This record gives sequence, structure tokens and C-alpha cells, in this order.
Amino acid sequence: MASIQLRKLVTVVEEVRSEAGIAADWPLRRVAALAVVSNPYAGRYQEDLGALVEFSRELGKLLGGRAVEALGDAPESYGKGAIAGEGGEQEHANAFLTTTFGDELRRAVGGGKAWIPSATKVGPMGASLDVPLAYKDALYVRSHYDAMEVRLPDAPRRDEVLVVAVVANRGRLNARLGGLRKEQATGEDGLS
Repeated sequence: MASIQLRKLVTVVEEVRSEAGIAADWPLRRVAALAVVSNPYAGRYQEDLGALVEFSRELGKLLGGRAVEALGDAPESYGKGAIAGEGGEQEHANAFLTTTFGDELRRAVGGGKAWIPSATKVGPMGASLDVPLAYKDALYVRSHYDAMEVRLPDAPRRDEVLVVAVVANRGRLNARLGGLRKEQATGEDGLS
């Protein structure tokens, strides 16, 4: 099995108290838990990426737990993302975000019927990534379509992957585009 090392953990908490000059009844909190891990396959093609997928199990547990703890509230939205360093492939970033990672993130947020939106890419150190968010139990709840931008100045290095779990305590402030409301969602099929 390939050796994967964890170099760095970072947690970012963002709190939005007003939007368009309107004070929120309660702040929108978004939390990103980030991990910088080595990529044993940087610079070479590897057919079987199972080692990355398996490593992501503990990573999902770790990042999900850190994000929820820092949120300090019940998570309503979630998302995930990864940036492979320039020596890697986008497929390496995706390998860290499969169902193996996702199931641990779902456990951390106390469930979650909806698929977890994600974004991946290859980029240099300091590259940013907009991690998409959606309501954890019903994808069609429009008020919770959101994103959190993340970046670390020193990651990912050429032979690393930056892996991210994001949670939020509510939908966007002043959301007013109609559609299914959180209170109407059944959460039975992950869509509505």
C-alpha cells in the first residue's frame, strides 16, 4: 500500500451577519476543514488508486468531525473538494472524495440523504477552490445552494493534495428564489 502522510490541518470559520444591508436573524456560519496530504502517485501514472480511496476514510472522519465541531451549530449544508498539486492528476483529487470519504462526512453531520456536491482540480500552491454546498437532506432546497472559497498559501505542493470538507449552519442570507423550502423537504430520496 502506498504511503500517504498528513502534513497540515487547517480550519477556517466564516460568519456572515448581514447581506445587502439587512442584519441576519442568526448568522450564516460556514466552516472549512482542510488537510494537506502527500500524493504518492504524483509524477507517474497509477492504474489502481485504491490506496487514496482507503486513506480518505479516516480523512473524512477527521475533517468532518473538525468542521462540525468548529461550526458550533447543527449542520444543514455540506460540500467537499480537493486540489491536486501540479505533479498530480485531477483523478488523484477525486480519489480522496469518493463515497468512502462521503459516508464519513455524512456520519459527522448526523445523516445526510442528498449527494454531497464537490469540486476538484489540479493547481499550484495557493490555488483557490470554490467548494459547493447544498442542503444535506434534499438537493432541491435552493436556499442552501452556496459555496465557500478555500485556499492555503503553501499548498498543495507538486506532490500533495489539498482535501476539504465544508459545512454550514443554514442557507444563504436573504434567500428568496422560491422552490422547495427546507421545512417542506421530506429527506426521503435525497432530492426533495
